[in-house]
Amino acid sequence: MNEAEVERQIEQMVRFIKQEAEEKSTEIKVSAEEEFNLEKLQLLEQEKAKIRKEYERKEGQVEVKKKIEYSKQLNEMRLKVLAAKEAAVQEIITEAKARLRDVSKNPTTYKQLLQDLLVQAMRKLNEKSMTVTCRQVDLLLVKEVMDPARKAYTAMFGAEAPALAVDQTKFLPPPPTDGEDVESCCGGLVVTSADGRITCNNTLDDRLKIAYQANLPTVRAKLFGTFAQGQH
Repeated sequence: MNEAEVERQIEQMVRFIKQEAEEKSTEIKVSAEEEFNLEKLQLLEQEKAKIRKEYERKEGQVEVKKKIEYSKQLNEMRLKVLAAKEAAVQEIITEAKARLRDVSKNPTTYKQLLQDLLVQAMRKLNEKSMTVTCRQVDLLLVKEVMDPARKAYTAMFGAEAPALAVDQTKFLPPPPTDGEDVESCCGGLVVTSADGRITCNNTLDDRLKIAYQANLPTVRAKLFGTFAQGQH
């Protein structure tokens, strides 16, 4: 084998080695590129998932805050409505109290009212002996109605009327006056059993409280409609 032939074979071997090296290099580059793209895609998806999760978390926080704020505003509005309704009811009570003050200004009708209240109290207590407490300004009127009240009791219920005594040492609060925020009484009387164990409060103020409680649903319905009866 001559020198030229040897040189040619060497060149072929070199070309083969270079070609094989280039092919291997290309294969490695392609594989590395694929791995890089895959890893990049995985990282990108992971970051997208993190961003979505964070967005959902923040969106959830916003929704919770919106619900809390809505609930807060709704409760505030409900409280305002309830306060306005209560103010309207209290206005009626205030007006009723103002009218009660005028009841005792007519001696004739007020005297009859005292007698009726006394008869009712005697019936409720059903005791043999009772003590009557009244306002000091009503003392003479109460004394005047005691006998008529006992006679009316007997006539109405066919039973002997109880013995009555007026307490002249202790009186109910005085009539209300304008501009003074002190304890007062619009009229009526309090009857107590002789032993002091049973009391019937038949003052106009107490009767107003009873009427208020009994008629509150009706009052609310008149003011706010039938739907309001189920509300507080």
